[in-house]
Amino acid sequence: HFYTLDEVCEILAIEKPQAYSLVRAEVCAIKLGGRGQWRVEEAELRAFVDRAYAETEAEIHAHNSARTAERTR
Repeated sequence: HFYTLDEVCEILAIEKPQAYSLVRAEVCAIKLGGRGQWRVEEAELRAFVDRAYAETEAEIHAHNSARTAERTR
């Protein structure tokens, strides 16, 4: 199943410029037809969301570890 950029916007609760930025840099997508309409495969969008969760978790863990290290000094 493929999503349009409008559907990606709705799913992620983002605006169209953010969706364009994602498909140009972070989410594997394809352009179809003469008008170059973007399509994002469901599995690719899911993989992006999974990576975002993992990156967020790592940031939180790093932040909490740094705060704990500061307290123990």
